[in-house]
Amino acid sequence: MSSQPVLIGGEWVSSIATKIFQASNPATGEVLPGVYPVSPWSEIERAIQSAASAAKVMRGWSGERFAKFLEAYAVRIEAKKAELVAQAHLETALPAEGRLAGNELPRTINQLKTAAVAARSASWCSPTIDSKANIRSQFGPIGPVVVFGPNNFPFAFNGISGGDFAAAIAAGNPVIAKGHPSHPGTTRIFAEEALQAAKQTEMPPGFVQLIYRTEHADGVKLVSHPLIGATGYTGGRNTGLTLKDAADKAGKPIYLELSSINPVVILPGALAERGDKIAEEFSASCLMGVGQFCTNPGLVLLLQGPATDRFREDVRQRFAAAPVGTLLGSGVSKSLEQGVNTLAAHGATVETGGKIGGGKGASFQNTLLRTSGALFLKEPHALQTETFGNSTLFVECQSITELVQVLDVLEGNLTGSVYSDTTGKDDSNYEKVAPALRHRVGRLLNDKMPTGVAVSPAMNHGGPFPATGHPAFTAVGIPASIHRFGMLQCYDSVRESRLPETLKNRNSGGIWRFVDGTWTQADVSI
Repeated sequence: MSSQPVLIGGEWVSSIATKIFQASNPATGEVLPGVYPVSPWSEIERAIQSAASAAKVMRGWSGERFAKFLEAYAVRIEAKKAELVAQAHLETALPAEGRLAGNELPRTINQLKTAAVAARSASWCSPTIDSKANIRSQFGPIGPVVVFGPNNFPFAFNGISGGDFAAAIAAGNPVIAKGHPSHPGTTRIFAEEALQAAKQTEMPPGFVQLIYRTEHADGVKLVSHPLIGATGYTGGRNTGLTLKDAADKAGKPIYLELSSINPVVILPGALAERGDKIAEEFSASCLMGVGQFCTNPGLVLLLQGPATDRFREDVRQRFAAAPVGTLLGSGVSKSLEQGVNTLAAHGATVETGGKIGGGKGASFQNTLLRTSGALFLKEPHALQTETFGNSTLFVECQSITELVQVLDVLEGNLTGSVYSDTTGKDDSNYEKVAPALRHRVGRLLNDKMPTGVAVSPAMNHGGPFPATGHPAFTAVGIPASIHRFGMLQCYDSVRESRLPETLKNRNSGGIWRFVDGTWTQADVSI
């Protein structure tokens, strides 16, 4: 059975793979048409060499060139909306209208356009000039970038259309996209449009390439290859850490988004003031998208008492009554079952749910678990097991001191939320909770669930390990996300005519920085 071609060197070529795979419809279990290759190393090496050649051609190109590609690509994606939504719905069972067409595809297009603005303005480069010492620096492209896309965002985090892809291109790098096997048909459509946009804007062969799947050992070789500049990865912790180990040994930057349980602290005043409203907000957030968000609230910390008992019962009833959605695949439901079983084996009580099934196709019952602060402190590692999906764990503490102790043993997370009384009754407790939580999360929220991730320059979609591989970087938010795929380039006493355009014409003394599209003179003396 012949497989789909792969995109290498500016054209679709027949794969020499001997191993193949197919995607399945999570709602029906039906194997979908389309056979895709597991590329052997020789094919991957060819893509790497082609990307390296493209990087040489693009040396010194202005951001305008990359902005034109990103904008042309965004237009082409918009024109393919119906086909993309239909294919992604088949492969992921995500809602076609509200989620895919109404939210994720517009976000994807917006990310590409925002990256184009940053590329054109060169603001992401952070040009800095010390005219007195005649030393100048800025960020520039790092070289070919590999992007591994996840299963839960077939558009906005796809290896050949998502945020990492847009950031790498804006930095002036060629990209080798490694598709996710859950939605290869969706990724193929994106790649077809990316190739056409590349040709339309006269990009070199090897500028954008697609490999659907690799052997694990070849993925390790890919991220550590001497010609690769950096890697962006979103996915499971074990695979990510294996790739990180290989990249680190080779001295290659790799930016990982791995796992997060996103703690939510609900203080007593907030429960007394608006417990029913918070129960509604929480249930909607936790069950949204069948819980398959990296910012899903998987851990809730409360103080023991009658208000907490009422709140827990309210949430339990909402979970039990809510429809059970279809997960991204049977692998997700099995992993969710394993996670819930691990929590139960280490002291958590299942309040509702806890079993595979309950919905159409790949599914798992809406699940609420409960444990005490004391038990959590005895088993902090096991009780932080991520249950990726429609499940959450309540940790009920005897005192604010115990609650802070629980926060102090948490692993790193993408987000952390605190709900408090609006009249100030919880302020003294907030002052104890917030510093502990702040140290454990990349984004701190007040009176808000964490599931929305705005595409904003101020957004941090990152956090301490194991949420990500490095706490100083974000996967969402331009220009900050672009810096991951750049290298700092310094020019010392280089003649004016030999400098990049972005570093010329600031010779009037002092330190100059390019901020928000404007040169400003810093009040710094050396």
